[in-house]
Amino acid sequence: MNFGYQKLYIGGQLVDAADKAVKEVICPATGKFVAQIARAGEEDAHKALDAAEKGFKFWSALSLNERQDWMMKLRTAVLENEDLLRQAMMYEMGKTYESAWEDIEAVANGLEYYPHAMKNMHDEQINDFEGTHKHRIIHQPAGIAVAYLAWNFPLLNLGFKLGPALASGCSLIIRPSELAPLSAYLLGKIMHDIDFPAGVVNILTGPSQKVATVLSKSKKTRVLTMIGSTQTGLRVIADSTTSIKRLSMELGGNAPYIVFDDADFDTALNLAIALKFGNCGQVCVAANRIYVHEKIYDKFLAAYIERAKALKLGFGKEEKPDMGPMVARSSRDHMFWLIEDATKQGAKVETGGNIPEGMEEGNWMEPTVLSGVTMDMTIAKEEIFGPLASIMKFSSDDEVLAMANDTEYGLASYIFTNNHKRIERFTDELEFGEVQVNGVKYAIYLPHGGIKNSGIGHDCSHLALEDYLVKKRISIAL
Repeated sequence: MNFGYQKLYIGGQLVDAADKAVKEVICPATGKFVAQIARAGEEDAHKALDAAEKGFKFWSALSLNERQDWMMKLRTAVLENEDLLRQAMMYEMGKTYESAWEDIEAVANGLEYYPHAMKNMHDEQINDFEGTHKHRIIHQPAGIAVAYLAWNFPLLNLGFKLGPALASGCSLIIRPSELAPLSAYLLGKIMHDIDFPAGVVNILTGPSQKVATVLSKSKKTRVLTMIGSTQTGLRVIADSTTSIKRLSMELGGNAPYIVFDDADFDTALNLAIALKFGNCGQVCVAANRIYVHEKIYDKFLAAYIERAKALKLGFGKEEKPDMGPMVARSSRDHMFWLIEDATKQGAKVETGGNIPEGMEEGNWMEPTVLSGVTMDMTIAKEEIFGPLASIMKFSSDDEVLAMANDTEYGLASYIFTNNHKRIERFTDELEFGEVQVNGVKYAIYLPHGGIKNSGIGHDCSHLALEDYLVKKRISIAL
């Protein structure tokens, strides 16, 4: 499929890059050309900032009901273009067509949810103990927000930023990843086609040192928000220090997935497969380190291997595969390096570890399961962004709690047990922003955020609005 040439969306217009630079989008499943995009540079970044400055003045002056009307108009247009957007994500980063619905849903839900959440952001009254004044705290939009997006969920990540930014009254500059920019550019075209107010949303991508650096260092930028790696987050924070900016960052994860011998075995097994191999393992909340109690370890490992072998790899709207390719050849090469490193230290490849036969084109990799992994191996320390599962054995609560917390990251964690005292202890002592017990639930109304090196602030829920709002105290003498 050829999506043609897609332009930058700046100031309500579809424009070429100032220096006419372009970039090809290559399908990771086939290695073939699927689109060409305008590739922004420094001049385009400055134009986006100027446009967003004008857009903010207009957008922040609208009533919440007026902003809501525009957001619902955009929501309708996104749903009308659902098939195009889902296919774009499938071709740009290898996502299955079925799973791409999650991205569409995130945009649609965010545009619908946040105006209602904003209406619940009431002014706060403060009692004056001397009775001489009346005090209240009001919320106002912070200003221009800049969003840096990861490639693994091109529109879901965008939706997590778009909804709260627009509802709060901020204008927004979106820089999608250069690995998967197509669907975001198509959203820009959709916004252009419905005459969305100029400058309120701007979409462009290009080299980090030319685009992101300009946006992060600009004193016009009031909010920096991103979804990406911890290393990228540190660079963005460093660049931001030209002025005091609000920061909201969902960064790397290294989620422990703990299965006790009293857990519902089938539930724990099914979710361990889904959370590791969904989106080809390229998920920040993936089951990164799977710990299984020694009493059920052999049974769980055997069942997990069988399920991994049964996963269907493929690409295309009609194939309905369980898993697509990895986004980049370099990412797959890193998975092979991790396997080699672990096996040299005693780990065992139980299944997978190769390029699937007949799928040499693109970035394909077999679902891979390793046993014998220990905590001193790189594979247990890094965020594993690929279809590579480590199954580790534990014998006691104290042991597995210590192993689970032995990481610089603190995003998601999972525990499966029916022991209520254990649940109470682990939910209190696991050092992660999210602890999910005996199941998995993600939704636009549930907070999503990390601690430690996994980030600051929140995506989803009413808490996300706080990243785009400033609080102002008003005191009136009586």
